[in-house]
Amino acid sequence: MKTNLKLILLFVVFVFEAGNCKSTKPETEIATTASQLIARIVPNHASQFSVEIESSNKEDWFEIVSKGDKILLRGNNGVSVASALYYYLNNFTNSQITWNGTNLNLPKKLPAVPQLIHKKTPYEYRYYLNYCTFNYSMSWWDWERWEKEIDWMALHGINMPLAITGEEYIWDEVYKSYGFTDEDLSTFFSGPAYFSWFWMGNLDGWGGPLSKNWKDTHRDLQLKILKRERELGMKTVLPAFTGHVPASFKKFFPNAKLKQTNWGNDFEDTYILDSDDPLFAEIGKKFLEKQSEVYGTDHLYSADTFNENTPPSNDPAYLSELSKKIFEGMKSADKDAVWVMQGWLFYSHREFWEAPQIKGMLDAVPDDRMIILDLATEIEPVWKRTEAFYAKQWIWNMLHNFGGNISMFGRIETVANEPAKALKDPKSGKLKGIGLTMEAIEQNPVLYELMTDNTWRDTPIELNSWLDKYTLNRYGKSNADISKAWDILVKTVYNGQVIRDGAESIIVSRPTFEGYRRWARTKLNYEPKDLLPAWDLFIKAIPVAQKSDGFQYDLVDVSRQVLANYALPLQQEITKAYQNNDKVAFDKYSKEFLELIDDMDLLLATRQDFLLGPWIADARSWGIDEKEKALYEQNARDLITLWGGADNRLHEYSNRQWSGLFTDFYKPRWQQFFTDVKANWGKFNQDNFDEKIKEWEWKWVTEIKDFPVKAKGNPNEIAKALHKKYRSRIIPVTERMAPIKYDY
Repeated sequence: MKTNLKLILLFVVFVFEAGNCKSTKPETEIATTASQLIARIVPNHASQFSVEIESSNKEDWFEIVSKGDKILLRGNNGVSVASALYYYLNNFTNSQITWNGTNLNLPKKLPAVPQLIHKKTPYEYRYYLNYCTFNYSMSWWDWERWEKEIDWMALHGINMPLAITGEEYIWDEVYKSYGFTDEDLSTFFSGPAYFSWFWMGNLDGWGGPLSKNWKDTHRDLQLKILKRERELGMKTVLPAFTGHVPASFKKFFPNAKLKQTNWGNDFEDTYILDSDDPLFAEIGKKFLEKQSEVYGTDHLYSADTFNENTPPSNDPAYLSELSKKIFEGMKSADKDAVWVMQGWLFYSHREFWEAPQIKGMLDAVPDDRMIILDLATEIEPVWKRTEAFYAKQWIWNMLHNFGGNISMFGRIETVANEPAKALKDPKSGKLKGIGLTMEAIEQNPVLYELMTDNTWRDTPIELNSWLDKYTLNRYGKSNADISKAWDILVKTVYNGQVIRDGAESIIVSRPTFEGYRRWARTKLNYEPKDLLPAWDLFIKAIPVAQKSDGFQYDLVDVSRQVLANYALPLQQEITKAYQNNDKVAFDKYSKEFLELIDDMDLLLATRQDFLLGPWIADARSWGIDEKEKALYEQNARDLITLWGGADNRLHEYSNRQWSGLFTDFYKPRWQQFFTDVKANWGKFNQDNFDEKIKEWEWKWVTEIKDFPVKAKGNPNEIAKALHKKYRSRIIPVTERMAPIKYDY
């Protein structure tokens, strides 16, 4: 036989628990990992599947067919086999696995696949994660939660995840090799909830100090994450050095060329080592060498210069030289290095990054050694104004969520159509992949199922038929009322027009008479009354779908959205009462407003997805003594409320509509507002109130308190009761509200 003959190995899932796992053949190891994933996903049906790995083909593909009494899943790596499994579950058993509701109601004997199904992907790269996701969602994850996410990634075809857990350990090792002590680094490392912005050079020290316990435990966690991702065939993206150094750097290198920079969000300056300084290349090389020694490498490195910072010069030659030095630093440690750059700066600071500057930045790196993430392509396709990033490889991404806010929102038509259109566009250059770059996850599952469904096709998705299948898989049955409800959702919350990201509820804002605040943006992309018929239809469908996990989540989410919208016209009635010197109306609507907060908290408490308790409890679980637990709880509380200090301008940026937060933070804050207004009737001063409430907010951030970690109450019954209570109230109050003049 020819030595290069493809090796095909057939394994029954449960066999892999035995000694086959010890085989040194790559195909055996891949099949073992894929089979173990199947056993985790469908443990009671795992023995009905078999796996074949044919790894010689570089392009990702999978096949499904019945073979004997088994369903054969064949592919070139673990991700392909996992994708085959999910395709089978979706299309042959009407199943679904999402963060917010799973349906795996499988028959005892799985349906056969009589005809071979073959799928291949047109996308070499399927990227996943944003630096921000690691904090807005993942700050407190343990291995159990990471294992579930990696399985989700594989099922959905992800093969290129950002992997930055445990980076603080590497930085600690590098700087201590130069003689830095824990004291020298005490104001450098941020707290665990702020690593994303620490890694990107935006802030130092906030939320710290960071313990050795954290560094060591997260080094070990990263090793598990990387091992599993690589076993499945994923190519991990690790960070590279971009010049961010501790303030104490001056002590050890007094002649170093340092520049102070400021993110502009009320944090102290950070220090950036000039790329002209010989230390830049030296430290960059040492960092990658240490990282590779501890974590290994897949030769993909994330490096984002000037993340939400303006460069000191707009000279294309300067930017080109900087880019060249960063890449040369990567190459000095890894000759096969490929630079993966988040293209966010080209969107967020577009007034600076015009064509000459972008071209200067990119041209310094060989075309095949750089991949650009068009980070928010569904919002603004930067590739269209940069000649597809001037011949660089690039990836089409859906950003979708900012700050982990809870809001039904998305550009559903764009996600269904535009990736395939870009793929076929002769001007799209070296489009090599698609990706998910959301700032946070665990919300709006429909957008993520839809986006990842692009992986194994090269044509636009017909949305109506796709949604029919999505809801069948999600709820376990088809229903005319549900179909009508989803038609309404597409035209309202998911129409993707007018606003950049999901609207907030006025409830989460620092109390005011105005209809919005800087990071509590209440402008909708639809008329709020247009969403009400969808709520009616979901309530009507309760008898049909009430046992479905996905339906219960969606019912709560639609109910939450309607009530979150209603809060604004109710708050404006309070404003009008004050302006009209009507104390009776003020008391009436203030009471109703606080009652609405209580009712929403009661609704949200029925779903684990909407609880504050797990966020706090998970944070505390990483501490080894009460001091460390308290610090992590403060990190967790701070990020989702004030974000930084009491005066931080980012307050509410990461607001959450969570049970526990409603009654313990938002309600008391509004109560104090109403009390202050009444005490200063006719001469209420908003600035004075803000100064006072900041003190209370910071006190809340530093408190220690347990919150429920388990859902309680029946979501179907509570949603039905709230529908009965509020449905007739909403339209009259909403129609009385005067238009709000938004200036953002």
